[in-house]
Amino acid sequence: MPKTLGMSKKETAVAFLEQVASGDVRKAFNDYTENGFYHHNPFFRGDAESLMLAMEENAVKNPGKIFEVKRAMEDGEEVAVHSHVRQSTDDLGAVVVHIFRFKNDRIVELWDIGQPIPEDTLNENGVF
Repeated sequence: MPKTLGMSKKETAVAFLEQVASGDVRKAFNDYTENGFYHHNPFFRGDAESLMLAMEENAVKNPGKIFEVKRAMEDGEEVAVHSHVRQSTDDLGAVVVHIFRFKNDRIVELWDIGQPIPEDTLNENGVF
């Protein structure tokens, strides 16, 4: 039975990101992605294996990673997750948006956009 059975696409996307952030990268890909998965991160080749290796390396370097979902939106076959990602407790972190495309209730495509959180900001509303 697929891990995604009974889950909304939004729940699936969040579960995937939480599992990756916890360091269980390969299981996340196995549980939530479809064969032929690809991504658009400009720092790595576009295949699943290249992204998994980079995520695993990051998990080893940052075992205390903190991932906090601020909001998630689902629209048909697409989901966007807006989150705060910190590599450790003393890291200000980054604002990150992951955009997912689904097929057969599994993730087939991923975009990720990030912005480091500055120490000082002119915006009185904050980054979240």
